[in-house]
Amino acid sequence: MVKKSSRAAPRRPRKDAQLNRERILEVAKSAFTHHGGEASLDEIAKRAEVGPGTLYRHFPTRDALIEAVYRSEVERLASAEGKFAATMPPIEALRAWMLLLVDYIAAKHIVAPALNSVVGGPSRLYESSRSLIQGAMESLVQRAKESGDIRPDTDASDLLRAMVGVSLVGSGPDWQQSAKRLVDILIAGSRPAQKPVVRTGA
Repeated sequence: MVKKSSRAAPRRPRKDAQLNRERILEVAKSAFTHHGGEASLDEIAKRAEVGPGTLYRHFPTRDALIEAVYRSEVERLASAEGKFAATMPPIEALRAWMLLLVDYIAAKHIVAPALNSVVGGPSRLYESSRSLIQGAMESLVQRAKESGDIRPDTDASDLLRAMVGVSLVGSGPDWQQSAKRLVDILIAGSRPAQKPVVRTGA
């Protein structure tokens, strides 16, 4: 008789677990958009093609899942700063990141109703993300200053306030398009002044 191995089956690769987590977050973001904070977690697991047990291993509570959806958007925005800085000229990196900021603000609007159901409210989450976003903007602006692409007096906080302001003012479905147009206006307004060409002779 062949003796059965007593060794446990190998665990699934960590990559699979990470993919499951990312898929759950993407589906949860959509579910919270359409159904608010009371969206069915079992339905989220089903649409993400994982078992309920898998969902609860990653996110033990509803609050944990809602917070993770928001934090994933913040982390995506913050990590993009380094990627853009490493692969693009300074002014292009700044513009690309500001366009991504518009998408982040849109996502924040989407999950805001669900965040209101989290214990303690959304304020502590917003506070923890503010420094990450501010830091990314300041780094990109400083890099563009050093390259001479924008004026030395350009203030990263002013750019952030302008971007957030247009999202608060705009309530129509096309506010994102307006915000992305504003990015180019802000970039153009931050450029160094061009010296006039002095013509001599007849």
